Amino acid sequence: MNTPAVAALVPMRHTSARVPGKNHRPFAGKPLYHYIIESLLACPYIWSVAVDTDSSLIMEGLRSTFPSVQVIKRPEALRGGMVPMTDVLLYDVEQIEADYYLQTHSTNPLLRSETISAAIKAFLGNHPKYDSLFSVTKIQVRLWDEAMQPINHDPSVLLRTQDLPPVYEENSNLYIFSRDILERRRNRIGDRPLLFEIDRAEAWDIDEEIDFAIAEFLFGKMRAVKSQIAERFYSATKGRKV
Repeated sequence: MNTPAVAALVPMRHTSARVPGKNHRPFAGKPLYHYIIESLLACPYIWSVAVDTDSSLIMEGLRSTFPSVQVIKRPEALRGGMVPMTDVLLYDVEQIEADYYLQTHSTNPLLRSETISAAIKAFLGNHPKYDSLFSVTKIQVRLWDEAMQPINHDPSVLLRTQDLPPVYEENSNLYIFSRDILERRRNRIGDRPLLFEIDRAEAWDIDEEIDFAIAEFLFGKMRAVKSQIAERFYSATKGRKV
């Protein structure tokens, strides 16, 4: 049985209203978009990676650093800040043939290749029961709507927050869908989506300046932990075959 072809799509505009130039801005020593591209290229379940962009800076950087990545030059008609993401993706799936598409963003620099692989495996292993997938973050806090009505709790029963029924935030890290779903529903989410949970720290999405600072801080902490683990492993196995 042939493994379905999964193509990764990463839209990147040159400009950004709230975080200027965030897609190509330096993050822990490299342009931000490098991190998600590296994670995608390291994923064995991804057949091809394509970046849709209007940025000549990003195009040049991809061609020099990631020559295997396909560059989709975004048409002028799709470059406005108010153009819906669906319209961009509809154009992209016409340029790239695949059984399924995985869409993510450069603003998710902490997203690991292992997590991307797990999401693809979960989707393919549960298809056709589920026709699409999107990533979520579990929330267990007391939520209220603007009319001061409780959303996920009974104010008369003061449960511990960890005992509250969870709600899930669409965290924009991952979407998996087919061209048929995108064209028919004009949405990345199908009729029977699978919710794929990602840890909050890994799922951090850069949308504002404070997010950039927090993500860079978390990245540094994670890198330090990995370094410590590697050093301990080396010390424990020094002089022994492993």
